[in-house]
Amino acid sequence: LASAAAAAEGARTPRSAPPRAAGRWSVLPMASDAATPRAHALGETLLERYGVVTRGSVVAEDHLGGFALAYRTLAGFEETGRVRRGYFIDGQGGAQFATSAAVDRLRQAPTGGAVVLAATDPANPFGAALDWPEPTTEITHRPARKGGALVAIVDGEAVFYLERGGRTALVFTDDDEALGAGATALAEALGRARGARFRVESVNGAGVHGSVLDPPLRAAGFRETPQGLRFEARG
Repeated sequence: LASAAAAAEGARTPRSAPPRAAGRWSVLPMASDAATPRAHALGETLLERYGVVTRGSVVAEDHLGGFALAYRTLAGFEETGRVRRGYFIDGQGGAQFATSAAVDRLRQAPTGGAVVLAATDPANPFGAALDWPEPTTEITHRPARKGGALVAIVDGEAVFYLERGGRTALVFTDDDEALGAGATALAEALGRARGARFRVESVNGAGVHGSVLDPPLRAAGFRETPQGLRFEARG
């Protein structure tokens, strides 16, 4: 018993050491300034983030060296068999790179459906791999990949865009069915965020009341207020 107590005492951190020094420690790899390892790390990050890397997705990242550096790196990956180069996304040219696993996922991906994503989400191709569509009315305000903004995508097409907080909306289609699916997906996404409050006040520069988004938002559970249409998540 005495020897066990002594062993336990010896395993403790000395009293002279601060409490934060206790625990397990390991040596981490040192950051490298060498160009080649950094370029390879960038290429791997882009492939993991986007699945299919296009010129637009690289330019949206605004990395040092731009697309020229990423292209050289990914072309090197292709020569060693790590990635494939092909015409995976229509309209994006032949300088597209993807892993074999990503290509298989594309072949198996279901078609159709509605989803609401953060505008900055790598899964959102608009503003990166794809250009934002034009709003249904001429306005000076433009969508962008900004923090807090949301985009509703239905059957692969952007149907509307919401600024942070939802007060300003841009609509890209007059298709009532697509807008309804997007509004439902928005309500479902907001419903998963406990206590979320969201209010849409304007659509394409005009008030939300009487706009093309008015009926689908009401049907999805938004309620009328003097300032606009509001959604409150329960819980």
